[in-house]
Amino acid sequence: MRTERNLTRRLDRVFARLDREPERPAHIDVPRMSRHRVVLFSATLAFYLAIVWAVVTTSWLVRLDWQVMFFRPYQQWPEIHAFLDYYVVLGQRGPTAVMVASWLGWRSWRQHTLRPLLTLAASLLLLNITVGAAKIGMGRLGPHYATVIGSNEMGLGGDIFPSGHTANAVVTWGILAYLASTPRARRWLSALSAVTSLGVGLTTVYLGTHWLSDVLLGWAAGLLILLALPWCEPLIARAERRLLDLRDRWRARRSRPVAEPAVPVTPVVLRPRGVPAEPAPVREPVSSTRASRGPVHLAPGPHTARSERTPVTPVGSRRPPHADRVPHADRLPRGASQPARP
Repeated sequence: MRTERNLTRRLDRVFARLDREPERPAHIDVPRMSRHRVVLFSATLAFYLAIVWAVVTTSWLVRLDWQVMFFRPYQQWPEIHAFLDYYVVLGQRGPTAVMVASWLGWRSWRQHTLRPLLTLAASLLLLNITVGAAKIGMGRLGPHYATVIGSNEMGLGGDIFPSGHTANAVVTWGILAYLASTPRARRWLSALSAVTSLGVGLTTVYLGTHWLSDVLLGWAAGLLILLALPWCEPLIARAERRLLDLRDRWRARRSRPVAEPAVPVTPVVLRPRGVPAEPAPVREPVSSTRASRGPVHLAPGPHTARSERTPVTPVGSRRPPHADRVPHADRLPRGASQPARP
């Protein structure tokens, strides 16, 4: 009995606390970043800044870049050159965007949501802004256009630092793991995107189109974008709602029936009982010249009116005798007597 009473009191206290706590409005979208993601984002950002500082100050990393360039990997292993020429396409913006957008578009159609496509668009927009600004701002020349041996080649109008192929491979293939629906699919897609982006970065070093430090900074830039996507989720949800509202309005306009032109209706005037009806308007008399004009197709000569003619059949006349229609005495045939009037 005492245990039950104590348990009841504790439950009452818990419910009382819940009643006193203010409820958060449901329409407010607050981005939530896990502690693990925040730590990983901070570490990646520190790595990004460290690489930039090492290149700007012409440290050991720049010397390593020159050593790898003089090693010329494409001459050391020429048998894989043809394969890597095609493999590097997995880091180009156009082909990869088309492939991933096709898959995410099918998912959007199956799930009746625009979130996959909008997430891809937001990630590519962040990629263009951040990586593009860094390329233009630092202006580093590539290995094929280097001018001074041992220099960092910064500020000379180049656009290879960080590597766009590497950052694009990280973001484009990593977005599939970010949008995975199950933990198992997320693990497999994360491993696949990591291997693909790692291979694309090393392929650019093999071909001699990028320094090794360009690839390291490209990996960091792409990973920063993927880690920052949860902060963009409220904007993505808002954009999805607006696009769906526009779609519903457009469908409503298309399904709305077209208004037919109104047919003019003559109003009917109702009058109460006992009130005499208004006299009908008198028509103008037809002129005598028009009335006296006979039909053109009749032969000339005297003709009788229709009221004076009686149709005759083998049985006899179908028209009853009428006082007005009795033929005149002088028109009767010889020997016939005038019929008596009723």
